[in-house]
Parts: sequence; C-alpha cells; structure tokens
Amino acid sequence: MIKEACVETFEEAKLAEKQGANRIELCSDLANDGLTPSFNLMSRTISELKIPIMAMVRPRAGNFVHTKKEVEQMKKDIDAAKQAGAAGVVFGLLTPDNKIDIENTRILAEYANPLPVTFHKAIDELGNPVEGVNDLLEIEGIKRILTSGGKPTALEGQKVIREMIKIAGDKITILVAGKVLDSNVSEIQKITGTEELHGRRIVGKL
Repeated sequence: MIKEACVETFEEAKLAEKQGANRIELCSDLANDGLTPSFNLMSRTISELKIPIMAMVRPRAGNFVHTKKEVEQMKKDIDAAKQAGAAGVVFGLLTPDNKIDIENTRILAEYANPLPVTFHKAIDELGNPVEGVNDLLEIEGIKRILTSGGKPTALEGQKVIREMIKIAGDKITILVAGKVLDSNVSEIQKITGTEELHGRRIVGKL
C-alpha cells in the first residue's frame, strides 16, 4: 500500500515521511484545496526527503477552467517542478460545460514528459467521474487519478471508485482520497481495492 501525504510545509513533509508516508503531494494554500508551491519549498523538500515528491500545479483558487494564459503559467510551474527534481506533477483542467479539458490536459501532460502526471480531484466535479477516466485513458502521460468517487469521502464514493479502478485497469492508478485517515486507511484500501491512497492525515496529524 502506498500512502501519499498531502502537505503544504517542509516541516509537515518531514514529519509525514517520519510517520510512514511513502510519497508526498506538495502544495501551498491547502485552505483552497492546494495551489502550486514555491520553487524554494519544492527544492528544499525534494533535497532533504528520501521519498518521492509530487508537485501541485494549480495557478489559482476557484474552478478548474483555465485560460490560455493560465495554461502558460502552468507550463512555467512544470518547468520549476522539473528543475527542483520533483517525481511528478499534479493538475486537473475542466471545460466550461464540466467535462475533462482534453485539449489542454494533453498539452500539459506532453509538456510535463517525462514526469508522470496525476489528474487531481477536479474529476470529482464531473456528473459521472467514470466517464472522466475514459477521457484520461486517451491522454499519454496520465499515470494517476486522484478521486473520492465524486463524493465528499472515499467511503461514500466507494462504489464509483471501484468502477473507476475497473475501467482504468493497469493503465492508470486510481489514487483514493476523501477523508482517508491513519485510522481508516486499511479499511478504505480493502473496500476499494486500490493500492494507493492519499490524505491530509493519512499517517496521522502533521
């Protein structure tokens, strides 16, 4: 089982590693569901931790419909993540009619190469996240999808999560989130069948 801890400071990342996290998703401003971390934070965390660091690439709070200018900013953030030595990047883009923004997702996934991409919880905004998996299977470079099955918690979304895992097969890993805690991570792993889980307190309080 892979436990990915979601953090916004170096101190949290260090403590998460100490408490058993296998991977870090590094963000800023988790109060707004995570934005791109600073280059200095990325560099320090990556250089001092032994576990892989995934860098959030999200230029602003709010919705996931991004303009051309914002997509260009996301390219610069991907450059920074590469320069800092990130193990991968995390982003998610939707269209105004609430579908996966296939065009810009493909542009950014290609730009991120060779770094693997996690498509984040923007997918949970879709009426049917399972359809989003089918769209993302068509985009090279998408290696993970972060989801709670379109529900507030993984336990509530477990049925949809299982469907997503079935459709993704061995091409994309479904990274399960949604109130995944150190106290319930084993239960959620068992009922969803995933091998990778994500949470703010997945290895306890940070």
